[in-house]
Amino acid sequence: QVQLVESGGGLVQAGGSLRLSCAVSGSIFSVPFMGWYRQAPGKQRELVARIGSGSSTNYAGSVKGRFTISRDNAKNTVYLQMNSLKPEDTAVYYCNAQIERTYYSASLDYWGRGTQVTVSS
Repeated sequence: QVQLVESGGGLVQAGGSLRLSCAVSGSIFSVPFMGWYRQAPGKQRELVARIGSGSSTNYAGSVKGRFTISRDNAKNTVYLQMNSLKPEDTAVYYCNAQIERTYYSASLDYWGRGTQVTVSS
């Protein structure tokens, strides 16, 4: 059974920082992509940042220059360093991973349960 376990959310004042972590556990072959999405109340889930196994990255325009995504391939863990946080960053943040269970498997999307990030003004 594959699981994505997130940690690091919480309450922070505007201008502060938080670091999110997400570890993949279970029997897997490879993780081509890992990323973070977020969903604010009344809004659709949106991509925050994504990173490939070769460390190529892409970011939402609203977080570029403030957030940094990184990964530790040996630990199958992805991180999101969030700096200069704004109240509009308040949302539930979900970890996402595209995972190949075996050499012959197609990639499937897996999701974490989400972690709340609240930024007070």
